[in-house]
Amino acid sequence: MTSPTPSPFPPPAPPPGAPGTPPPPPWSPQPAGWVPPPRPAGAYQPFAVPLAPNGLPLASFGDRLLAFLLDGLIAGVISMVVTLPASFIWIFSFVATIEESAGDYDVYGQPVPPDFLALFGPMMIFFAVVFGFTLVFTYLYYVEYQLRKGGQTVGKKALKIRIVMANPAEALTRGALTKRWAVERVVGLFVPFFSYLDGFWQLWDKPLQQCLHDKAARTVVVKVG
Repeated sequence: MTSPTPSPFPPPAPPPGAPGTPPPPPWSPQPAGWVPPPRPAGAYQPFAVPLAPNGLPLASFGDRLLAFLLDGLIAGVISMVVTLPASFIWIFSFVATIEESAGDYDVYGQPVPPDFLALFGPMMIFFAVVFGFTLVFTYLYYVEYQLRKGGQTVGKKALKIRIVMANPAEALTRGALTKRWAVERVVGLFVPFFSYLDGFWQLWDKPLQQCLHDKAARTVVVKVG
């Protein structure tokens, strides 16, 4: 008895769902070159998150503003440790000088005004102390402390943002942070309304959303969490 001659054609595939056949995949791969169809007119278009040159998302205006306010609150509380005692000393000195000169009259019976330096000298010393302390404290906080914390103050850490160099190949340095501090803090003390212009500049700066002090130091602020 001769064996049957094998057929040159492969046996037909079993129908889907037949016993012993694997289940079909939940989706089928798209053919080569397939692209999704365009969204219909008026459909929601998600906004692309702007990225820094190192690939991290840039910090939003809201995050930077909240970090700025939190750091300002911390700086204000610490400043009161120096400014409050200096304020009381100046006020007591001012009142004492006026009381001492209250009974002084010239030969014509007119009251003699208190000595200018005795009256306003303590006030000038008070403002000099406050101004000097503000510069020293902000430098230590925004330069030295921030450098040791990898580009983060307390406010930036709370909002999960960080200062980095715009060039990813460069590391954050004391010089860059000093430029940021000088433009943001020192210039802001002498130029009226400069602080507002500096802070709002990021709203229209493209593509890195930099403030003026960022541009001076060639830095950007990124989101890290």
